[in-house]
Amino acid sequence: MTGGLGSGAKRRPNVLFFIADQLRADHLGFAGNNTVKTPNLDALAARSVVFDNATVANPTCMPNRASLMTGRWPSTHGTRCNGITLDPHARTVPGSLAAGGYRTVGVGKLHHQNMGWEFEPHQADEIRATDPLLLAPEAGDARHQGYAPGWDQWENRDAHDERFIGLPADYYGYQHVDLVIGHGDRPGGHYVHWARERGVDPGTLGGAENSSKPYVGWEQVYETAIPAEAHPTSYVSEKAIEHLKDAAGRDQPFFMFVSFPDPHHPFSPPAGYSELYDPGALPLPPGFEQDHSASPPHVRAMIEHRGEPNPDPTMTWAATEEQYRYAAAAQYGLITMMDEHIGRILGELDRQGLAEDTIVVFTSDHGDLFGDHGLMLKHFVHYRAVTNVPLILHVPGASPFRTDALVSSADLAPTLLELTGSEGYRGIQGRSLVPVLQGIARHHRDAVLVEEEQPFGLDGLPGPVRMRTLITAEGRLTRYFGTETYELYDHSSDPGELHNRAGDPAFTELEDRLTRAMLEEMAALSDQGTAPTAAA
Repeated sequence: MTGGLGSGAKRRPNVLFFIADQLRADHLGFAGNNTVKTPNLDALAARSVVFDNATVANPTCMPNRASLMTGRWPSTHGTRCNGITLDPHARTVPGSLAAGGYRTVGVGKLHHQNMGWEFEPHQADEIRATDPLLLAPEAGDARHQGYAPGWDQWENRDAHDERFIGLPADYYGYQHVDLVIGHGDRPGGHYVHWARERGVDPGTLGGAENSSKPYVGWEQVYETAIPAEAHPTSYVSEKAIEHLKDAAGRDQPFFMFVSFPDPHHPFSPPAGYSELYDPGALPLPPGFEQDHSASPPHVRAMIEHRGEPNPDPTMTWAATEEQYRYAAAAQYGLITMMDEHIGRILGELDRQGLAEDTIVVFTSDHGDLFGDHGLMLKHFVHYRAVTNVPLILHVPGASPFRTDALVSSADLAPTLLELTGSEGYRGIQGRSLVPVLQGIARHHRDAVLVEEEQPFGLDGLPGPVRMRTLITAEGRLTRYFGTETYELYDHSSDPGELHNRAGDPAFTELEDRLTRAMLEEMAALSDQGTAPTAAA
C-alpha cells in the first residue's frame, strides 16, 4: 500500500497518533456528552471512522500502552502490570516504521519504563507475605535480561529533575523523544526543563499545597498555580507543532506519537479552565447509588467507606456526590484544554500542507470509573467506564462513519502497519481494522479479552490479583482467579452492568457460553512470536 486508504496519495502516509491518559470514551462531545466542550475532536470525529466499542487489552497505563505499540496482550509482551519495563528489544509500531524509512517522534508521556515510584509500604508487605521472592533483591528473574546497567532508567523522574537527559536515538523505535513523566501539573522529564526556561518551576509552584483554589473534599482536585502557557499540555502541543514544521521540510513520512498526560488525576486545571464547568450543574452518572449487594466483596468494601479516598491515590474508591461533581468539573476543564491544543496541532498540520497525507488517530490508554457505580479512578474492576476508550481513525479519502464493531487496543498496531505499507512481525495478536475502514466488514470480533494483574490486593480482594474479563455483545464475564469471586452481566437486559448475575441459575447458559469463549480467547493468546526452525 503506497498511500492512505482511498486517498490516492503518491507517498506513504504520515501518522499523527494522539493519546489521552485515563480518559473514558463518553467524556467527549462526539460520544454523546452534552456537557464537556470538545469542538476540535468533534470535528475530527465527523470526518473519521469512530469506533464506539473500542476496548483496552488491559485497563492500566504501562500494559495497555505496550499493547498499543506492539499489537500484543500484556501476558505475551511481558508488561503485565505497572512497574514492569517493556523489553527494549520488543518489536513496536514506531520501530517497524523507522526500519521502513519513517521519521519517528514521541512527544509527551510514553511510560514504557518505570517512573521511579516505589510500592506503598503496605503493598510491599503484602507482596512479601504472598510471594517472598518477588521483591527479594537476591532473586533473579526467570529470564536473564543481559542489558547494560541503567537500561531501564530512561524514564526515572528523579534523574530527569536533576539534569536534562536525552533519550537514545532508538528508544522503542522512536528516533526522537520530548518526554513527560507522570501526570497532573508537575510531571517530570524534559517538560521540567522547558518550564524552568520560562520562569516556572513545577516542583515548587505545582501541587495542591500551592493552589489558591483547592477542593477540600479530595486532595486530587485543585486549580493549579502553573499558568496555562507553562502547563504540560502546552508543552506537548508546542513540541508537536515544532515537529510538524520540521516534517514539512523533509521528503520523508513521519510517525508522531502525541501523548497528553491529562486528564489523569490529579485533576488540576490552570486558571481559565478550572471554572469552565459548574460542579453543581453536573448530573450524576448511571448507577451512582446502585445496590451493590451482589457486587464482589472488594467493591462492597469501597461502598461501605464512601467518601474516603484510598490512601494510595491511584486506587479505586467510592465518592460522594459532591466529590464526584468537583472532580468531574475539574476533569472537564482539562479535557477542554487538551481539545484546544489538539485543534492547534491539527491546524498546523493543515497549514504545513500535510493533512491530505496524514492518518490521524485519537484514543486513550484506558478509562476512568468517574462516578459510574459510585466509584472513582481504576484498578480491580472492569466496568465499561474503565475498559471502553475513545477511538477515532481518520484516513484521508476514506468515508466517515460510526461503527459498533468490537475492537481492541491491540488492533491498532496491525492496522497502522497495513495502512503505511510497513512490515509486520510474528506474534502480533491484534487484527487489522482495515476491512472495517474500507466498509468491507461491519463485524470485527465476536469477543475481546481484557487482562489485569496486580502483585497486591485490597480490602476484600487479597493479592496477588489476576483478573480476566471476556466481553461480547451478549454480556461480560470477569473472573478473579485464585478466589471464588466472579461477575456476570447480561447486556441484553442490563447494558449498564448494574446487576451481577454470578451464580444466578437463570443465567447459567449465558455463563457457560461466556466461560467457553473466555477459554478460547485465553488459548488464542499463547505466544506465537518465535518461529520454529525444525520439527525436532
